Amino acid sequence: MRHGSLLAIVSALWVASELVVMVLKHARGNASRRDRGSLALLWGGITIAVFAGSMVQRYPPTRMGGALFWVGMALIVTGIIIRAIAIVTLWRYFTVDVSIREGHELVDRGLYGVIRHPAYTGSLLSFLGLGFAFRNWLSVAIIAAATIAGFSYRIFVEESALIEHFGDRYRDYMRRSKRLIPGIY
Repeated sequence: MRHGSLLAIVSALWVASELVVMVLKHARGNASRRDRGSLALLWGGITIAVFAGSMVQRYPPTRMGGALFWVGMALIVTGIIIRAIAIVTLWRYFTVDVSIREGHELVDRGLYGVIRHPAYTGSLLSFLGLGFAFRNWLSVAIIAAATIAGFSYRIFVEESALIEHFGDRYRDYMRRSKRLIPGIY
């Protein structure tokens, strides 16, 4: 199977999984929405960055070696798996738009015992992998810059809502866990 075909299949499955999550896990009912437009901004930025990254992938001065395609594919799949585990762990409280449900509990087990935003870590890994799968350093830079900026704003919005809701419990959780990368950040 050619690289382009494999990337198209994996990307289609990735997008399909995100659409399923979007439909199933949108805030409903008595949830207090606190998204501040971060979902729209995040997906708008990601869409533009992925399009731009795909457009520059054949730019010769920044092309990478072919082996990095496989690194990219491994990162995409690893990111999807990490995100899925994070979503399943939070299941009742996970929403694609930042919201607080009635009876919302602070989950600090599993991946959440080490990092506060493993679903975003998974997404960031997948998008970084997409840049590598395009086999172009400029693609990696464009996609990484846009996704890091988008997720940084999203994390700010989410952590503000969680601090407002949980107060010192969430601040304590912030002190004992890292944001995205275990032991580092």
